[in-house]
Amino acid sequence: MARPKKEIAEPMEHPFVVRLTDTQYDIIKKRALQTGMSMAGYIRYQAIHGKVSISYPVVASMPELQKLTYEFSKIGNNLNQIARYFNSGGMQSKAIREDINDAIAEIMEMSKKVTEMAGEYNGNTQASDE
Repeated sequence: MARPKKEIAEPMEHPFVVRLTDTQYDIIKKRALQTGMSMAGYIRYQAIHGKVSISYPVVASMPELQKLTYEFSKIGNNLNQIARYFNSGGMQSKAIREDINDAIAEIMEMSKKVTEMAGEYNGNTQASDE
């Protein structure tokens, strides 16, 4: 029995050159790896379809992560109340702005730690820093 013939792909006859900064190159390379695509394939897909979806499934029943998720929800609610207060003309001061900036910095640090915990739980030793 003869071997089946390969389907011939449409030849790619039009090269397209793009210059990137080191940062842009690193971002595209990282995202292409995350999607399992070559860089050229990733760029082609982006150009034609607009956006490549990358999903990070985090499946955890760890009580610590559930508690942190609940805490983040409460923090988000508080931030919405603060934003509503200021947007409705509430009084602002330098001390309040400094406190809010400190709180945001702490939230960002907590978010980073949760991401690292989720990565460790899923066997990923390097958590995403996007």
